[in-house]
Formats: sequence, structure tokens, C-alpha cells
Amino acid sequence: MSLTADSTAENGRTSPAAHPRPRSIDEHLAAVRAGLHRLTPAEAAQAAAGGALLVDIRYGALRDRDGTIPGSVIVERNELEWRLDPASPHRVAGATSHDLTMVLICNEGYASSLAAVALHALGLSAATDLVGGFQAWRAAGLPVTPPDGTPTKPTAHIAAEQSGA
Repeated sequence: MSLTADSTAENGRTSPAAHPRPRSIDEHLAAVRAGLHRLTPAEAAQAAAGGALLVDIRYGALRDRDGTIPGSVIVERNELEWRLDPASPHRVAGATSHDLTMVLICNEGYASSLAAVALHALGLSAATDLVGGFQAWRAAGLPVTPPDGTPTKPTAHIAAEQSGA
């Protein structure tokens, strides 16, 4: 296997030489966050009032335990890129532009930072996340729809809406 000048192997994988040393998740998270303009709960609420899309990426058990943010779309992390890519036939209805501000919300503001950077790779450069996640939103006294015993479900994508599924 030969390597090109950019340390990419012929099979498309990055060579070990491209990563000089392993780093901890804390180091990785700090590097990722350096490229984000993260929002406080108050800033996220203001952004939503101005048209930003709030995206709850928490898994069902956390939503069912703690509630949800009114007006947010629910997109579990394993489907995030497909649901938020404006060109995807499996996008949520609110994902209409690569320029749309999307505020990702996990439980405490860690996984959402990593997810926001994944969206940057798709050209969604206005994607960011909520400092402190859902727990900070709730602690700030912002609106929360409490759980009612009914399991929450991810927001339907446009193909499902069109088919009636």
C-alpha cells in the first residue's frame, strides 16, 4: 500500500502518520470546541426565537425521564447526518438550508459538541451546541415539556411524512 503526499492510503483511510500521537477524549473535545461558537441556554432560546433549529439528540430514556424542549426536533445521534442534511430525502422538515443555525442538545453538552463538528463536515457550518446540554437548559428555568408517561419518538423525516408512515 502506498501513501500519497497527504498521508492518505490508497484505500481512502488516513495513515497512522497523519496522527502523530493518540489523544484523550478531553483533548479531542477541547480541540473540537475550539471551532464552535457554543451557546448558553439563554442564547440558544434567543436563537430559536430567531429561527434556529433546536435539535434534541438525547436517547429516548433521557427524554422520557426528563422531558423535552418545546419546539425542538428529536433526532437520535445515529441518524443525525441523514436527518439534518438539507439534500437528504430523509431529512426532518426543518432542515432546509446549509446556512440554518442548528443547536444540538445532548444531556450535558459533551456528545453534542462532537455531533456539531460531524455536521460541519457536511457543510452545515452554522451547527453548534448547547453548553451544559438539556440539564443546563432546565436549570436556567427555560421551558420544558415534562414527561407524561408516553414514550417520546424521533421527529419524522420528510419521506415518512410524504408516505404517511
